[in-house]
Amino acid sequence: MPLPSRPLRKLGFLTIGLFDGADPRPGHESTLEVIRLGEQLGFDSAWVRHRHLQYGISSPVALLAAASQRTSRIELGTAVIPLGWENPLRLAEDLATVDVLSGGRLNPGVSVGPPMRYDTVKEALYPDTGDVEDFSYRRVERLLDLVAGEPAATAGGVQGFEVFSERVEPHSPGLRSRLWYGGASLRSAQWAGEHGMNFLTSSVVKAEESEDFEQIQLSHIRAFRARHPDGDRARVSQGLVVIPTDTATAEQRTRYLAYAEKRTPRTTTPQGPARMMFAPDLVGTSEEIAERLWAHAAFREIDEVAFALPFSFEHADYVQILTDMATRLGPALGWRPAG
Repeated sequence: MPLPSRPLRKLGFLTIGLFDGADPRPGHESTLEVIRLGEQLGFDSAWVRHRHLQYGISSPVALLAAASQRTSRIELGTAVIPLGWENPLRLAEDLATVDVLSGGRLNPGVSVGPPMRYDTVKEALYPDTGDVEDFSYRRVERLLDLVAGEPAATAGGVQGFEVFSERVEPHSPGLRSRLWYGGASLRSAQWAGEHGMNFLTSSVVKAEESEDFEQIQLSHIRAFRARHPDGDRARVSQGLVVIPTDTATAEQRTRYLAYAEKRTPRTTTPQGPARMMFAPDLVGTSEEIAERLWAHAAFREIDEVAFALPFSFEHADYVQILTDMATRLGPALGWRPAG
């Protein structure tokens, strides 16, 4: 096994939060229970995916508001909010509110670009402005400025019995430093660094420079830090799909391996017009997974992760996977649970 470059400092996990459209509450409650379990196991962070017009969490900020009242320590993140669906001013208000409620534990991750399947939804989303909406990085800049406390209105003060602020309220002073950009391209990594954000890199990257996933991801991490004011201290979190099997039943191991095998073909070559590269899912004992991670070129450059949970497993599977992550895989990577 290669010698680790640095021990893992922060262990997190990411869930999509699936639910039954005919009875959505149990799925949402299951996600909240998984987050609470993560805190009990000592995880540093729990992250929620964002899905619109699907059977996954469509409003992660609202869900994390609930999670903030059921937990006291674990950091709560979004990976990621697609800003094409959002008004940056209204989102800034929601993020600041949840950050205040959580005691400064919110880690919002965002991305840009047109909404997925935009032609099918733009009449409902932007009936009057659909053809002129700006889905560029400028949308993130607006959010960054508003979260930081830059003016949102041209005037404040007292008018009658009403008191108005020029900035978004509530204002949460530390939130700007906890904003993340989820990027799959070299330019996104560079842009996030130039704008002093944190960087989320996942199991998907664009094959722009090569077709070697690890080397592409490594180049993104280095490009981000090269342009960030904090340099090598700039925060990067890696989000590979990781499934430890230490305490899994024989039936679970069989199902986990079948899940990964079904997804393996897409990892061999770039996919689609955007030439997306997918990382293989890591399935095995914690010792086996740790060995593969220590040999992973990009993993050796970071010290925090948000391992992605598989999409379609049962609640009991997530309990087993998270427990093995916290009690076996994390320690094998040099991590120690939060007190």
